[in-house]
Amino acid sequence: MKLLKKGAEADIYLTQWDGLPAILKIRNAKNYRNPILDAKIRKQRTIRESQTISEVKSFGIPSPLVYFVNFKKSSILMQEIPGITIHDLPDSKIIKLSREMGKLVGTMHKNGIMHGDLTTSNFILSKNKVYVIDFGLSQKSFKPEDHAVDLRLIKEILNSAHAKIMESAWKNFLLGYKLVVGPTKCIKITQLVSVIESRGRYATVI
Repeated sequence: MKLLKKGAEADIYLTQWDGLPAILKIRNAKNYRNPILDAKIRKQRTIRESQTISEVKSFGIPSPLVYFVNFKKSSILMQEIPGITIHDLPDSKIIKLSREMGKLVGTMHKNGIMHGDLTTSNFILSKNKVYVIDFGLSQKSFKPEDHAVDLRLIKEILNSAHAKIMESAWKNFLLGYKLVVGPTKCIKITQLVSVIESRGRYATVI
């Protein structure tokens, strides 16, 4: 078993399942929390994430297969998606695939799923198909404000990690998003994104 990523919420390992490469995600205990409360939180988040991964598949979002969930250890064993993250692709490819990313996010939002951690590292290109991964911070929500938070994050990531192509990639992302949610909702969500941005821009420290 090989540690791939040590995160604030969970550790990610590369392992095997029935002879196939697999990903093991383990939510570790937080020493600063009450042990009973901590166990409950980790269990609930593990359940929610595994359910969301399966749910998004039902409305056509390519995502990993869940092989096994261990509630006692707050871990999920799932399919490894072989490929490359959108983050690591050439700029021209990122611009092109931004439209597909927008469609996938639009499909999630239309079905009441807020991803919660929309970064270009959580989209993987595998065999000419874009997969969505890491639903650890996802939640059920039809609230436009929550969907705007999702879009604000991906816009922020494009601006920071892909600054040279930000405008083109963001434009394509919104084109894909609008195709799924419709122009009215797209305008409403992007207006809310602007509101969120203005709050941050004019916030003062007291």
